[in-house]
Amino acid sequence: MIRRLLKWMVIASLILLCVSLWRMHALPPTSELSASLLEEPVQIPLKQAAFSVESNGITYQVQPLYQYELTGLVVSKHDANTWWDYLHREWNDKLNIVDLCVVWGNNVRSGSYADIDFSSGQFTCNFSTDSNAAFAAFDQTAISNNHLLTDSPQLAKIMRSVQVGDQIHFRGQLAEYSHNHGFAFKRGTSITRTDTGNGACETVYIESFDIIKTGGKPWRNLSWLAGIMLLMGVLAWFMQPVRFND
Repeated sequence: MIRRLLKWMVIASLILLCVSLWRMHALPPTSELSASLLEEPVQIPLKQAAFSVESNGITYQVQPLYQYELTGLVVSKHDANTWWDYLHREWNDKLNIVDLCVVWGNNVRSGSYADIDFSSGQFTCNFSTDSNAAFAAFDQTAISNNHLLTDSPQLAKIMRSVQVGDQIHFRGQLAEYSHNHGFAFKRGTSITRTDTGNGACETVYIESFDIIKTGGKPWRNLSWLAGIMLLMGVLAWFMQPVRFND
């Protein structure tokens, strides 16, 4: 009897875990979005000298170009520490913590993001849909892929905790950055939301970062519960006494 109950506990928790992992990254409806996401990014020219920062033993030169502020919905994410990211390792780029693909403005107002599929590469944000109407409604000037830079462990921890579906606000500087650690490396930044393709991403040296509202509820909590239940069920199963048939 106990083994049968444990069997169903394992099956149920595995199903719940799979469903919750799938649903936890679903984008929230417009009714759950903050009105602040309707605002356009704020960009102000700067006249500021380059400065040096160090991250993981590498010294970088950062050249600020514009003060920049953005509030939006995260639709895709790439963590530079992920195992398959080889370009950041090859380029000794330890300052770029995460890339967040974000929508705001008209895309929030119309809800068109809900019919678009988003994904992130090592330096790209990709979006597609099978619906011509959804693609026509989607404002390509109200989406950006943001390469976020920091040498602060506290800010890095917050940014890495961001998940798809979160509503965020950050402030920093659109900037170029470079290093000479073994070879000359330099990356620039977009300074307009109307460009596309190579070089169209915003590179932002972060000063402050806030998660306005987390997404994925209640599925994120359920995924933890299901994982714990699954582990407990498996352990309890193997702890049951072995029964031998005569």
